Amino acid sequence: METVALPTASSSAPLALRPLSRAGRPVSLFDLTLEELESRLLAQGEPAFRARQLWHGIYGDLCDGYDAVTTLPLPLRTALADDLPFGTLATVREVATDDGETVKTLYRTFDGQFVETVLMLYPDRATVCVSCQVGCAVGCAFCATGLGGLTRNLTTGEMVEQVVGAARRAAALGRPLTNLVMMGMGEPLHNYAATMKLVGILNDRRGLGFGARRITISTSGVVPRIDALADEPYQVNLAVSLHAPTDDLRTRLVPLNSRYPIAELMAACDRYVAKTGRRISFEYALMAGINDGDDVAQDLGELLRGRLCHVNVIPLNPVDVLPYERPDPAGIERFAGIVRAADIPTTVRYSRGVAIAAACGQLRAEQSAAS
Repeated sequence: METVALPTASSSAPLALRPLSRAGRPVSLFDLTLEELESRLLAQGEPAFRARQLWHGIYGDLCDGYDAVTTLPLPLRTALADDLPFGTLATVREVATDDGETVKTLYRTFDGQFVETVLMLYPDRATVCVSCQVGCAVGCAFCATGLGGLTRNLTTGEMVEQVVGAARRAAALGRPLTNLVMMGMGEPLHNYAATMKLVGILNDRRGLGFGARRITISTSGVVPRIDALADEPYQVNLAVSLHAPTDDLRTRLVPLNSRYPIAELMAACDRYVAKTGRRISFEYALMAGINDGDDVAQDLGELLRGRLCHVNVIPLNPVDVLPYERPDPAGIERFAGIVRAADIPTTVRYSRGVAIAAACGQLRAEQSAAS
Protein backbone atom coordinates (compact mmCIF):
# COMPACT_ATOMS: atom_id res chain seq x y z
CA MET A 1 0.00 0.00 0.00
CA GLU A 2 1.26 3.46 -0.87
CA THR A 3 0.18 6.37 1.30
CA VAL A 4 0.75 9.94 0.17
CA ALA A 5 0.28 12.67 2.77
CA LEU A 6 -0.14 16.10 1.28
CA PRO A 7 0.72 19.50 2.82
CA THR A 8 -2.87 20.42 3.61
CA ALA A 9 -3.19 17.50 6.00
CA SER A 10 -1.55 19.39 8.85
CA SER A 11 -4.24 22.05 9.01
CA SER A 12 -7.78 21.45 10.20
CA ALA A 13 -8.92 25.08 10.00
CA PRO A 14 -11.85 25.80 7.69
CA LEU A 15 -10.92 27.41 4.39
CA ALA A 16 -11.47 31.17 4.13
CA LEU A 17 -13.53 31.53 0.97
CA ARG A 18 -16.01 33.94 -0.54
CA PRO A 19 -18.60 34.73 -1.73
CA LEU A 20 -21.16 32.84 0.34
CA SER A 21 -24.47 31.49 -0.84
CA ARG A 22 -27.69 32.11 1.06
CA ALA A 23 -27.02 28.92 2.96
CA GLY A 24 -23.68 30.27 4.11
CA ARG A 25 -21.69 28.02 1.81
CA PRO A 26 -19.07 29.38 -0.60
CA VAL A 27 -19.99 29.46 -4.27
CA SER A 28 -17.07 28.22 -6.36
CA LEU A 29 -16.34 28.15 -10.06
CA PHE A 30 -17.47 24.51 -10.12
CA ASP A 31 -20.97 25.46 -8.93
CA LEU A 32 -21.74 27.36 -12.12
CA THR A 33 -23.09 26.25 -15.47
CA LEU A 34 -21.51 27.87 -18.51
CA GLU A 35 -24.54 30.13 -18.87
CA GLU A 36 -24.27 31.21 -15.23
CA LEU A 37 -20.57 31.90 -15.70
CA GLU A 38 -21.27 33.95 -18.83
CA SER A 39 -23.87 36.01 -16.97
CA ARG A 40 -21.46 36.59 -14.10
CA LEU A 41 -18.68 37.84 -16.37
CA LEU A 42 -21.03 39.94 -18.49
CA ALA A 43 -22.20 41.66 -15.31
CA GLN A 44 -18.55 42.50 -14.62
CA GLY A 45 -18.14 44.03 -18.07
CA GLU A 46 -16.31 41.08 -19.61
CA PRO A 47 -17.25 39.57 -22.98
CA ALA A 48 -19.03 36.22 -22.97
CA PHE A 49 -16.17 34.50 -24.79
CA ARG A 50 -14.04 34.90 -21.66
CA ALA A 51 -16.42 32.55 -19.88
CA ARG A 52 -16.00 30.00 -22.65
CA GLN A 53 -12.21 30.31 -22.41
CA LEU A 54 -12.36 29.72 -18.68
CA TRP A 55 -14.80 26.83 -19.10
CA HIS A 56 -12.44 25.16 -21.56
CA GLY A 57 -9.54 25.75 -19.19
CA ILE A 58 -11.15 23.96 -16.26
CA TYR A 59 -12.95 21.16 -18.11
CA GLY A 60 -10.95 20.80 -21.33
CA ASP A 61 -7.42 21.48 -20.14
CA LEU A 62 -8.16 20.42 -16.53
CA CYS A 63 -6.32 23.45 -15.16
CA ASP A 64 -5.79 23.36 -11.40
CA GLY A 65 -6.13 27.10 -10.74
CA TYR A 66 -6.76 30.47 -12.34
CA ASP A 67 -3.04 31.01 -12.90
CA ALA A 68 -3.01 28.02 -15.26
CA VAL A 69 -5.79 29.44 -17.48
CA THR A 70 -3.36 31.51 -19.52
CA THR A 71 -5.93 32.31 -22.21
CA LEU A 72 -7.37 34.83 -19.77
CA PRO A 73 -5.62 38.17 -19.18
CA LEU A 74 -3.82 38.43 -15.85
CA PRO A 75 -6.06 41.21 -14.43
CA LEU A 76 -9.15 39.06 -15.02
CA ARG A 77 -7.52 36.02 -13.41
CA THR A 78 -6.64 38.14 -10.39
CA ALA A 79 -10.15 39.54 -10.14
CA LEU A 80 -11.71 36.09 -10.44
CA ALA A 81 -9.44 34.69 -7.74
CA ASP A 82 -10.65 37.44 -5.40
CA ASP A 83 -14.31 37.10 -6.31
CA LEU A 84 -14.96 33.44 -7.14
CA PRO A 85 -12.98 30.60 -5.52
CA PHE A 86 -11.57 28.19 -8.07
CA GLY A 87 -12.54 25.37 -5.75
CA THR A 88 -13.39 24.76 -2.11
CA LEU A 89 -11.95 21.30 -1.38
CA ALA A 90 -8.52 20.81 0.16
CA THR A 91 -6.78 17.47 -0.34
CA VAL A 92 -5.92 15.98 3.05
CA ARG A 93 -4.70 12.53 2.20
CA GLU A 94 -4.33 10.20 -0.75
CA VAL A 95 -3.84 6.46 -0.60
CA ALA A 96 -3.29 4.03 -3.44
CA THR A 97 -3.09 0.29 -3.84
CA ASP A 98 0.31 -1.16 -4.61
CA ASP A 99 -0.59 -1.56 -8.28
CA GLY A 100 -1.80 2.06 -8.45
CA GLU A 101 -5.12 1.03 -9.95
CA THR A 102 -7.26 2.27 -7.06
CA VAL A 103 -6.66 5.72 -5.59
CA LYS A 104 -8.69 7.11 -2.72
CA THR A 105 -8.62 10.82 -1.92
CA LEU A 106 -9.80 12.38 1.33
CA TYR A 107 -10.88 16.02 1.03
CA ARG A 108 -11.57 18.65 3.66
CA THR A 109 -14.47 20.98 2.93
CA PHE A 110 -14.62 24.71 3.64
CA ASP A 111 -16.30 24.01 7.00
CA GLY A 112 -13.84 21.36 8.15
CA GLN A 113 -15.79 18.24 7.15
CA PHE A 114 -14.26 15.27 5.34
CA VAL A 115 -15.44 13.54 2.16
CA GLU A 116 -13.98 10.79 0.01
CA THR A 117 -13.53 10.11 -3.68
CA VAL A 118 -12.22 6.91 -5.28
CA LEU A 119 -10.61 6.56 -8.71
CA MET A 120 -10.63 3.02 -10.10
CA LEU A 121 -8.63 2.08 -13.17
CA TYR A 122 -9.65 -0.90 -15.30
CA PRO A 123 -8.20 -2.09 -18.63
CA ASP A 124 -11.09 -0.56 -20.59
CA ARG A 125 -12.20 2.36 -18.40
CA ALA A 126 -11.38 4.75 -15.58
CA THR A 127 -14.20 5.26 -13.08
CA VAL A 128 -14.61 7.83 -10.33
CA CYS A 129 -16.85 7.13 -7.34
CA VAL A 130 -18.18 10.44 -6.01
CA SER A 131 -19.66 11.41 -2.64
CA CYS A 132 -22.77 13.57 -2.48
CA GLN A 133 -23.18 14.16 1.25
CA VAL A 134 -21.12 14.52 4.42
CA GLY A 135 -22.35 11.38 6.13
CA CYS A 136 -25.69 9.81 5.30
CA ALA A 137 -29.15 9.69 6.84
CA VAL A 138 -30.08 6.24 5.49
CA GLY A 139 -27.98 4.36 8.05
CA CYS A 140 -27.44 1.05 6.26
CA ALA A 141 -26.32 -1.43 8.91
CA PHE A 142 -23.10 -2.45 7.15
CA CYS A 143 -21.90 0.97 5.91
CA ALA A 144 -19.29 3.14 7.65
CA THR A 145 -20.66 6.36 6.14
CA GLY A 146 -23.89 6.32 8.12
CA LEU A 147 -22.32 5.66 11.52
CA GLY A 148 -22.32 9.36 12.40
CA GLY A 149 -25.55 10.25 10.62
CA LEU A 150 -25.95 13.07 8.12
CA THR A 151 -24.06 16.35 8.57
CA ARG A 152 -25.07 18.10 5.35
CA ASN A 153 -25.53 17.82 1.61
CA LEU A 154 -22.58 18.63 -0.61
CA THR A 155 -22.98 21.46 -3.09
CA THR A 156 -22.91 20.85 -6.81
CA GLY A 157 -19.49 22.49 -6.88
CA GLU A 158 -18.10 20.16 -4.23
CA MET A 159 -19.24 17.18 -6.28
CA VAL A 160 -18.02 18.54 -9.62
CA GLU A 161 -14.66 19.31 -8.04
CA GLN A 162 -14.29 15.66 -7.04
CA VAL A 163 -14.84 14.61 -10.65
CA VAL A 164 -12.39 17.13 -12.07
CA GLY A 165 -9.81 16.11 -9.48
CA ALA A 166 -10.19 12.48 -10.52
CA ALA A 167 -9.94 13.46 -14.18
CA ARG A 168 -6.65 15.24 -13.45
CA ARG A 169 -5.34 12.23 -11.52
CA ALA A 170 -6.34 9.85 -14.32
CA ALA A 171 -4.74 12.13 -16.92
CA ALA A 172 -1.50 12.11 -14.93
CA LEU A 173 -1.58 8.32 -15.24
CA GLY A 174 -2.14 8.59 -18.98
CA ARG A 175 -5.83 7.69 -18.84
CA PRO A 176 -9.00 9.61 -19.69
CA LEU A 177 -11.78 9.54 -17.11
CA THR A 178 -14.60 7.55 -18.70
CA ASN A 179 -17.22 6.72 -16.05
CA LEU A 180 -18.84 8.24 -12.98
CA VAL A 181 -20.73 6.41 -10.27
CA MET A 182 -22.63 8.22 -7.52
CA MET A 183 -21.87 5.47 -5.03
CA GLY A 184 -19.68 7.28 -2.53
CA MET A 185 -20.77 8.81 0.75
CA GLY A 186 -24.45 9.77 0.93
CA GLU A 187 -27.76 9.19 -0.82
CA PRO A 188 -27.81 11.05 -4.18
CA LEU A 189 -31.59 11.19 -4.34
CA HIS A 190 -31.63 12.96 -0.96
CA ASN A 191 -29.49 15.65 -2.62
CA TYR A 192 -31.47 15.58 -5.82
CA ALA A 193 -31.27 19.13 -7.21
CA ALA A 194 -27.51 19.42 -6.71
CA THR A 195 -26.96 15.96 -8.19
CA MET A 196 -28.94 16.76 -11.33
CA LYS A 197 -27.09 20.06 -11.77
CA LEU A 198 -23.87 18.05 -11.52
CA VAL A 199 -25.08 15.82 -14.34
CA GLY A 200 -25.89 18.86 -16.48
CA ILE A 201 -22.48 20.46 -15.96
CA LEU A 202 -20.59 17.25 -16.71
CA ASN A 203 -22.79 16.43 -19.69
CA ASP A 204 -22.18 19.81 -21.35
CA ARG A 205 -20.35 19.05 -24.61
CA ARG A 206 -18.51 22.37 -24.38
CA GLY A 207 -16.69 21.09 -21.30
CA LEU A 208 -16.05 17.53 -20.17
CA GLY A 209 -18.76 16.25 -22.49
CA PHE A 210 -19.40 13.37 -20.11
CA GLY A 211 -22.06 11.17 -21.72
CA ALA A 212 -25.08 10.64 -19.46
CA ARG A 213 -24.96 6.91 -20.15
CA ARG A 214 -21.54 6.85 -18.51
CA ILE A 215 -23.05 8.24 -15.30
CA THR A 216 -24.68 5.93 -12.76
CA ILE A 217 -26.79 7.28 -9.93
CA SER A 218 -27.25 4.91 -7.02
CA THR A 219 -30.09 5.00 -4.52
CA SER A 220 -31.12 3.02 -1.47
CA GLY A 221 -34.70 3.29 -2.70
CA VAL A 222 -36.11 6.82 -2.49
CA VAL A 223 -39.28 6.03 -4.43
CA PRO A 224 -40.53 9.56 -5.29
CA ARG A 225 -37.14 10.52 -6.65
CA ILE A 226 -36.90 7.39 -8.78
CA ASP A 227 -40.09 8.58 -10.44
CA ALA A 228 -38.61 12.08 -10.83
CA LEU A 229 -35.42 10.68 -12.34
CA ALA A 230 -37.46 8.88 -14.99
CA ASP A 231 -38.69 12.28 -16.19
CA GLU A 232 -35.25 13.86 -16.47
CA PRO A 233 -33.82 14.56 -19.95
CA TYR A 234 -30.50 12.87 -19.12
CA GLN A 235 -30.17 9.18 -19.94
CA VAL A 236 -28.25 8.30 -16.80
CA ASN A 237 -28.06 4.78 -15.42
CA LEU A 238 -29.95 3.87 -12.25
CA ALA A 239 -28.56 1.51 -9.63
CA VAL A 240 -30.71 0.43 -6.68
CA SER A 241 -29.00 -0.78 -3.51
CA LEU A 242 -31.25 -3.74 -2.74
CA HIS A 243 -29.22 -6.06 -0.47
CA ALA A 244 -32.21 -8.27 0.45
CA PRO A 245 -35.29 -9.69 -1.30
CA THR A 246 -37.72 -9.58 1.65
CA ASP A 247 -38.97 -6.72 3.80
CA ASP A 248 -37.98 -8.15 7.17
CA LEU A 249 -34.36 -8.67 6.14
CA ARG A 250 -34.07 -5.50 4.07
CA THR A 251 -35.45 -3.31 6.86
CA ARG A 252 -32.74 -4.69 9.15
CA LEU A 253 -30.06 -3.80 6.62
CA VAL A 254 -31.55 -0.69 4.98
CA PRO A 255 -33.82 1.20 7.43
CA LEU A 256 -35.29 3.26 4.58
CA ASN A 257 -37.16 0.10 3.62
CA SER A 258 -39.63 0.75 6.45
CA ARG A 259 -40.71 3.89 4.57
CA TYR A 260 -40.52 2.48 1.04
CA PRO A 261 -40.97 -1.30 1.30
CA ILE A 262 -39.94 -3.64 -1.46
CA ALA A 263 -43.33 -3.76 -3.19
CA GLU A 264 -43.34 0.04 -3.53
CA LEU A 265 -39.70 0.07 -4.59
CA MET A 266 -40.25 -2.56 -7.27
CA ALA A 267 -43.31 -0.70 -8.56
CA ALA A 268 -41.23 2.47 -8.90
CA CYS A 269 -38.51 0.51 -10.71
CA ASP A 270 -41.12 -0.93 -13.08
CA ARG A 271 -42.43 2.58 -13.81
CA TYR A 272 -38.86 3.75 -14.43
CA VAL A 273 -38.16 0.96 -16.92
CA ALA A 274 -41.52 1.46 -18.67
CA LYS A 275 -40.87 5.18 -19.10
CA THR A 276 -37.16 5.09 -20.01
CA GLY A 277 -36.60 1.65 -21.51
CA ARG A 278 -33.34 1.50 -19.55
CA ARG A 279 -32.14 -1.48 -17.55
CA ILE A 280 -31.76 -1.11 -13.79
CA SER A 281 -28.80 -2.48 -11.87
CA PHE A 282 -29.54 -3.94 -8.46
CA GLU A 283 -26.59 -3.74 -6.08
CA TYR A 284 -26.38 -6.56 -3.56
CA ALA A 285 -23.75 -6.35 -0.78
CA LEU A 286 -23.19 -9.99 0.16
CA MET A 287 -22.59 -10.69 3.86
CA ALA A 288 -21.74 -14.02 5.41
CA GLY A 289 -24.59 -15.51 7.41
CA ILE A 290 -26.81 -12.47 6.82
CA ASN A 291 -28.11 -12.36 3.25
CA ASP A 292 -26.10 -15.07 1.47
CA GLY A 293 -28.23 -18.18 2.02
CA ASP A 294 -29.45 -20.36 -0.83
CA ASP A 295 -33.05 -19.59 0.10
CA VAL A 296 -32.32 -15.86 0.03
CA ALA A 297 -30.78 -16.22 -3.42
CA GLN A 298 -33.87 -18.06 -4.61
CA ASP A 299 -36.11 -15.32 -3.21
CA LEU A 300 -34.00 -12.71 -4.99
CA GLY A 301 -34.35 -14.58 -8.28
CA GLU A 302 -38.12 -14.79 -7.86
CA LEU A 303 -38.38 -11.09 -6.99
CA LEU A 304 -36.48 -9.97 -10.09
CA ARG A 305 -37.55 -12.63 -12.58
CA GLY A 306 -38.95 -11.05 -15.75
CA ARG A 307 -37.69 -7.56 -14.95
CA LEU A 308 -35.25 -5.65 -17.17
CA CYS A 309 -32.37 -5.64 -14.75
CA HIS A 310 -28.91 -6.79 -13.84
CA VAL A 311 -27.63 -7.86 -10.43
CA ASN A 312 -24.23 -6.85 -9.13
CA VAL A 313 -23.29 -9.18 -6.29
CA ILE A 314 -20.71 -7.26 -4.26
CA PRO A 315 -18.89 -9.28 -1.58
CA LEU A 316 -18.79 -6.96 1.41
CA ASN A 317 -15.79 -4.74 1.93
CA PRO A 318 -15.44 -5.30 5.72
CA VAL A 319 -15.42 -2.36 8.15
CA ASP A 320 -13.45 -2.87 11.37
CA VAL A 321 -16.12 -1.41 13.67
CA LEU A 322 -19.00 -3.37 12.14
CA PRO A 323 -19.73 -7.09 12.66
CA TYR A 324 -20.19 -8.08 9.03
CA GLU A 325 -17.92 -10.23 6.87
CA ARG A 326 -17.81 -11.34 3.26
CA PRO A 327 -18.60 -14.99 2.46
CA ASP A 328 -15.91 -17.35 1.25
CA PRO A 329 -15.33 -17.52 -2.53
CA ALA A 330 -17.35 -20.74 -2.94
CA GLY A 331 -20.34 -19.21 -1.15
CA ILE A 332 -20.14 -16.08 -3.28
CA GLU A 333 -20.18 -18.06 -6.51
CA ARG A 334 -22.95 -20.34 -5.28
CA PHE A 335 -25.18 -17.36 -4.46
CA ALA A 336 -24.56 -15.74 -7.84
CA GLY A 337 -25.21 -19.05 -9.61
CA ILE A 338 -28.62 -19.46 -7.98
CA VAL A 339 -29.64 -15.95 -9.07
CA ARG A 340 -28.40 -16.62 -12.60
CA ALA A 341 -30.47 -19.81 -12.68
CA ALA A 342 -33.56 -17.59 -12.40
CA ASP A 343 -32.53 -15.98 -15.73
CA ILE A 344 -31.25 -12.84 -14.05
CA PRO A 345 -27.99 -11.47 -15.54
CA THR A 346 -25.64 -11.49 -12.56
CA THR A 347 -22.08 -10.31 -12.06
CA VAL A 348 -19.82 -10.74 -9.04
CA ARG A 349 -18.07 -7.43 -8.51
CA TYR A 350 -15.39 -7.40 -5.85
CA SER A 351 -14.89 -4.09 -4.05
CA ARG A 352 -11.70 -2.34 -5.06
CA GLY A 353 -9.19 -1.18 -2.47
CA VAL A 354 -9.87 -3.32 0.58
CA ALA A 355 -6.26 -2.65 1.66
CA ILE A 356 -6.74 1.14 1.56
CA ALA A 357 -10.04 1.39 3.45
CA ALA A 358 -11.89 2.11 0.24
CA ALA A 359 -15.35 1.20 1.49
CA CYS A 360 -17.56 4.28 1.79
CA GLY A 361 -16.74 6.34 4.85
CA GLN A 362 -13.77 4.35 6.16
CA LEU A 363 -11.03 6.87 5.43
CA ARG A 364 -13.24 9.70 6.70
CA ALA A 365 -13.90 7.79 9.92
CA GLU A 366 -10.16 7.23 10.41
CA GLN A 367 -9.43 10.92 9.87
CA SER A 368 -12.24 12.07 12.17
CA ALA A 369 -11.02 9.75 14.92
CA ALA A 370 -7.49 11.12 14.57
CA SER A 371 -8.57 14.78 14.58
